[in-house]
Amino acid sequence: MPQGTPGALRRVLVLAAVSLAAGSLSAAPSVAYGHSGAAAGGPLVPPPVRDEDRAPSGDHLLVTVRGAGPGRDGTYEVRCHPDGGSHPDAAGACRALDRNTRWGQETFAPVPQDSMCTMQYGGPATAHVTGTWAGRPVDARFDRSDGCEIGRWDRFVPLLPDVRD
Repeated sequence: MPQGTPGALRRVLVLAAVSLAAGSLSAAPSVAYGHSGAAAGGPLVPPPVRDEDRAPSGDHLLVTVRGAGPGRDGTYEVRCHPDGGSHPDAAGACRALDRNTRWGQETFAPVPQDSMCTMQYGGPATAHVTGTWAGRPVDARFDRSDGCEIGRWDRFVPLLPDVRD
């Protein structure tokens, strides 16, 4: 065997290996793989949504009012976008909610602890609002125990009843 043959053979073997590797990469099918590693026959598509998994359209709140007086106390359902529910003024309640909703701010935030509020009493009315608003869970309590709480309540009229008479 001549002297140059082992180097030549080595080059041929390396070139063959590179060609096989390159060929196997270019021959790889263009399929997407899911997280499970199983090949899909085409682009990734989410599974169909079941009826029980669908979120109700719009926003939905339950408002319970106590101590506001006859015709004002009770529990009311409010749906917005589209407006509806058992609230006596669902459209007005939704407008009040929209008016009080600001990007990056909590719509139902309580009065800050360090607020300086007038020491006035607005009556025994209380309200508890629960549900979903703007895609966020709501669990807010309202009362009329001082000037700040009265102002907070009044901003949400007619979602909360007008008790200023």
